[in-house]
Amino acid sequence: MLQLGNLFTQFHLSSRAPENAQSQSSKQTPALPDFLQHVRNLTGLRKEDVYCNLRVPDQFQTTKGDINFVILTGQGIFCIDVKPWRGAVSAHNQNWHVQVKEEDQNFTNTCIEQIEDPLRAIMTKTANLCSHLNRSGVSVRQSLFFPRVMFLSPDCELDEGLRKKRELVSHSQIDDFLRSFKEGYVAWISDALTPSWISGHLSYRQMESVREVLRRVGTWDLVRLHCGEQLKGDYQGCQYIALNRQDTDTLEFSRVKTLSADSLWALLGHAPQVTVRMYKRGCHSWLGKSLNATTTIPSNTFVIFRISGEEADAKIPANTIHSITLSI
Repeated sequence: MLQLGNLFTQFHLSSRAPENAQSQSSKQTPALPDFLQHVRNLTGLRKEDVYCNLRVPDQFQTTKGDINFVILTGQGIFCIDVKPWRGAVSAHNQNWHVQVKEEDQNFTNTCIEQIEDPLRAIMTKTANLCSHLNRSGVSVRQSLFFPRVMFLSPDCELDEGLRKKRELVSHSQIDDFLRSFKEGYVAWISDALTPSWISGHLSYRQMESVREVLRRVGTWDLVRLHCGEQLKGDYQGCQYIALNRQDTDTLEFSRVKTLSADSLWALLGHAPQVTVRMYKRGCHSWLGKSLNATTTIPSNTFVIFRISGEEADAKIPANTIHSITLSI
């Protein structure tokens, strides 16, 4: 069984950041949910026009690339990967180097880590999104897709060659970049009255069609634990739970809350139980979520979950789980 202590995450960015650059920047850069709120505040865009952690299939439908943010505007579709790196960043042939200096009272240690080109990665994922929309019956010109890589840390310094690339957004440029998405009333009226083939922007009909496809693109499954930690990845299953993820979007786990009740179960010769409530996908009424099914399982049952970035499945005890949110 995997040790969960090393796998807990506060739902950080899914980019494969260098270890040193990631660890030293964690106190200065926001977690993904916080930055998502910052994006919405500065852009002024509606919730349905900002998508987080979309996993877009490639042309062969074999792998899925994780795009941190997809922003839909009349100007086009912006595909953005965000990096919490810290240090001096430079490009070297097919790879990039991140140079991090660790300073102590007596010495300075310089660590250089080699990583895959993130600009090439987001350009590939952007092309995959364009192809996915076309396969889904939504025709959008490739020129209306804009790949971007955004660097969140103020301590991330791009070399001169990288600073000249418009696809890269440094920390000092982030707020201006996000504010550029705000469209005034005149622009709104202009887009409403001008055909898209003249304005060069997405038409209202195209935007609604794109939204419809993006709403069906999967993200990560999310496990929330009673201790407050969150794990993102792929829910693989549970021995006693049968579900159809097309019909179910949330599983809530209710455990025995008192030691005396837990002990009573043991004295009676029964294993402590956990109640799992499964709620219907997309069905919400004024009374709350619609219940799909309920089952009771032993508290020591394992939920099998492949945590993002790990090569093996984790076995998570059911009595440690608060809820599981399933993507499409």
